[in-house]
Amino acid sequence: MKFIKYLLLTLITLALLTVGSIVGLYYYVKPELPSVNTLRDVRLQIPMQVYTADGKLVSQFGEQRRIPLSLEDIPQPMIDAILATEDSRFYDHRGVDPIGVLRAFRVLVTTGSIREGASTITMQLARNFFLTRERAWMRKIKETFIALHIEQLLSKDEILELYLNKLALGHRAYGVGAAAEVYYGRELGQLNLAEIATIAGLPQGPSILNPISNPQASVQRRRIVLRRMLDENLISNEEYQAAFDAPVTARYHGAVIEVSAPYLAEMVRHEMVERYGAETAYTSGFKVYTTVHSEHQLAAEKSVRDNLHAYDERHGYRGPVNRLWGDLAREVMSEDEEPEQTLLDPETRAIPERRGSERWESDEIIEYLSRQRTFGPLVPAVVIDVGEQEAQLMLRNGDSYQLDWQAMDWARPYIDADRQGPAPETAADILTEGDHIWVRRLDDGSSYRLAQVPGPSSALIALQPDSGAVAAIVGGYSFGMSQYNRALQARRQVGSTIKPFIYAAALDDDYTLGTLVNDAPITQWNPGAGSAWRPRNSPEVYDGPIRLRKALARSKNVVSVRLIRSVGVDRTAEYMERFGFAAEDIPRNESLSLGSASFTPLEMARAFAVFANGGYLVDPHFIARIEDSDGNDTYVASPPVTCADCQLRELYEDWWEHELPQAPRVISEQTAFLITEGLNSAIWGGGSWPNQTGWNGTGWRAQNLRNQNIAGKTGTTNDVRDTWFVGYSTGIVAATWVGFDNVENALGRTTLNSNLGRNRQPIVGSEAGATTALPGWIEFMRSALEDFPSEPLELPTDMVSVRIDEDTGLLSNQSGYTSRFEYFVRGTEPTQFVEQEDSSPRLFEDDDDELFR
Repeated sequence: MKFIKYLLLTLITLALLTVGSIVGLYYYVKPELPSVNTLRDVRLQIPMQVYTADGKLVSQFGEQRRIPLSLEDIPQPMIDAILATEDSRFYDHRGVDPIGVLRAFRVLVTTGSIREGASTITMQLARNFFLTRERAWMRKIKETFIALHIEQLLSKDEILELYLNKLALGHRAYGVGAAAEVYYGRELGQLNLAEIATIAGLPQGPSILNPISNPQASVQRRRIVLRRMLDENLISNEEYQAAFDAPVTARYHGAVIEVSAPYLAEMVRHEMVERYGAETAYTSGFKVYTTVHSEHQLAAEKSVRDNLHAYDERHGYRGPVNRLWGDLAREVMSEDEEPEQTLLDPETRAIPERRGSERWESDEIIEYLSRQRTFGPLVPAVVIDVGEQEAQLMLRNGDSYQLDWQAMDWARPYIDADRQGPAPETAADILTEGDHIWVRRLDDGSSYRLAQVPGPSSALIALQPDSGAVAAIVGGYSFGMSQYNRALQARRQVGSTIKPFIYAAALDDDYTLGTLVNDAPITQWNPGAGSAWRPRNSPEVYDGPIRLRKALARSKNVVSVRLIRSVGVDRTAEYMERFGFAAEDIPRNESLSLGSASFTPLEMARAFAVFANGGYLVDPHFIARIEDSDGNDTYVASPPVTCADCQLRELYEDWWEHELPQAPRVISEQTAFLITEGLNSAIWGGGSWPNQTGWNGTGWRAQNLRNQNIAGKTGTTNDVRDTWFVGYSTGIVAATWVGFDNVENALGRTTLNSNLGRNRQPIVGSEAGATTALPGWIEFMRSALEDFPSEPLELPTDMVSVRIDEDTGLLSNQSGYTSRFEYFVRGTEPTQFVEQEDSSPRLFEDDDDELFR
């Protein structure tokens, strides 16, 4: 009895000491324990996602890939696999599993080392949220106390849901939902048992058990998970065996980008960081819906690329990127060399370095190609055989492809920007075995065309003129090549695209579309410089007295100079500020009338939108709304608009149901209408072709859109360093620019390639806005005009239409080809009829004796 008494006292003492030690430990570490109340309002780090207006994913930003799921959305096999492997008694303990602790203690006593952990799912959750993975007793003690507290605060299902969404599972995937997408490219509910078991095995070692980086270890871990599920009677023997023998199918899957619009995505990223700060923007699960529709964005991207390739093909082939074998081979280009670099020096056509002549094996070619980057539709390939008028290529996936003659017959040698060599007659004139070349994937997805990285750059931006919403934006050929967004950042001389603003100032200074101005050479002596300024037309043709409509449509330089002289440079510059141009960017001299100012494509599109919408200045914007991780709108755009109902609800559903502010009027409706009339003539021309008085405006190529309601203006700078076209209809305005990033490089000129003829090379001669920029605008608008309104501008109040004589601008009674109807602001129309016997214009003298009215 005495023994029993001492035994009981010993046990009680040990129990009290144990309880006291636990209590003491608790109070010792209590100041360091975090508050788990934050779990009630936990915000998992969820990446920011950017969408088009029609809900297609453009990009994703954030350190962690996470797709939060509620417990009911997680398939039961995944829950079973996690519980069987990590904590089979999860629903039976209170955060700490005594049986698991005793089992781990027994292993420690019998082996002398920690070989089995006793962490429950709740303890792992505590560690994942509040602690580190440091193997230390104090960390384990803190983990235990936090787990006990969590069990008091949350239900078992809430704990399990948090755990499954918090797990780090490798390759920046956090949570089982993201892991399914990263490793298998599918939603969690679409995975089979073997794939589920693979993911369930990752928590113990996301890096060493990874199915991508360590597939053998992953298979062994997967089989352990399956065995635990079988032991717990969660799967059948047949299911176990099928999943046990399943092959490894995991591979890395990035975010499922549905629309490639990297320049737009970068604009959104920058704006969101400005609004919320980097940490909040990247981790709060924002969904940003832009104003850009996917179809319009894809059309813009394609038009820019196709237009640049068309330019590059008419200027000739600059040679292969590299030559891998043969007498003139060189060392393999390193990955950090610029993609524009080509093997052949365009000046000497010589290959600078030599390598051995031994032909490469197929596996060597494939390995080499796998290390080469791709840019948009450009794919690297190696020439493995050259025939008479065809060549056999090896693509980077190891496939063989035959390049036919019509896919390469454009490739006459490039000499310089102004000169091309003779048209090739055979494939050997273009390609040599061992050449590393670029081929361009065509629209059918299976055909290729010989290509090269385009020399010049380009940008396109489209706006809705009624609201300023960005409809499409492309900042260059490839974001991977250059992140410089030329649509927003490139200030380039605008050339003749400035003229509509010069003419608008003149119309507000009592000029009319029927006013005659002398289209004749100008010479102005500059005493300070000791030289004369001689602005010239391009082409250098002068028509004498010419109506303003025709002068604007045909882009007469000397007329523009005479207008700015009449209105005044300072008054014209101040007038241009109404269109959103910054005062400091507007030159205060007569060269302004010829386009010496430099603006971005965005600034030009915004300014032309004033004409398209009837005289209002709108604010460009590209974010329509921002949604938080709970699906609530935290921001909805409120752009100033030109009218109460401007197609916004139709285009963007219910995003703009709230009342919108009114955009400010900056020019009269009448002036906007008259300029649009003049710019419509820049496309459709005038006169009578049957009677040999017909004439084309500089934008006549846009006639193939077969839309009578479009208007626009070409622009070309000196030495053809910048080319522009800005045009619009009532529903969309788009600006395109083409030029070299290096402003010293001119776009040059081309001759006709005899292999192609006029049908396949319709553009020859000097590059210009009409030939270089306009074709890209046409291709984009062909798609955009299907969705945006394209109607005649409504005739403003206080406007009249009268028949005038084509030559003099005076009233006419003739109904034939010698006259036309013209629009005037009431009170400015001519009052005198032309004298049919003498139709010469009446001269009104000014200081220069050169203006006609």
